[in-house]
Amino acid sequence: MTLYLCGFMGCGKTTVGKIISKKLGLAYFDSDEEIVAKEKMTIPEIFDKMGEPYFRKSEAETIKSFVNHKAVVSCGGGAMLNSETAKSVTENGGIIIFIDVPFDVCYERIKDDSNRPIAVNSTREQLLERYNTRYPIYLENSAIRVECDCSPMEASEKIISAIKIRR
Repeated sequence: MTLYLCGFMGCGKTTVGKIISKKLGLAYFDSDEEIVAKEKMTIPEIFDKMGEPYFRKSEAETIKSFVNHKAVVSCGGGAMLNSETAKSVTENGGIIIFIDVPFDVCYERIKDDSNRPIAVNSTREQLLERYNTRYPIYLENSAIRVECDCSPMEASEKIISAIKIRR
């Protein structure tokens, strides 16, 4: 079983993903960290030198590479916007979980994060528009949606419960 955590930037995918992987005894991967290691550049450098389309292609390939792992995968905020990527994951038994956190909470977490090129180069209004555009796509491409406006530990418990119910 491979669990793919998706949601807007700052929703807690990395923090919650690490907790879930420990609780379930699964490997943990962060798609952004994998891309940085493979490309030998930071995400802002990839965006600057190669462009966002290149990053998104690399992101899709990275996400698909985890399909047969027993793992928790924290996906970049845009990873599951690609319906082909989401389809590939689900067709191969992966479960996509949407970590649903209100925009204002996400914004407070990302507004000063220099490692997020989209956040750094966007106004609050532009990020809100991006959030509102992405939200229905996350819903459409995920098998499970969990409201996680809570602590990371509580969010991980909610997600684990939702997975158990789904089985």
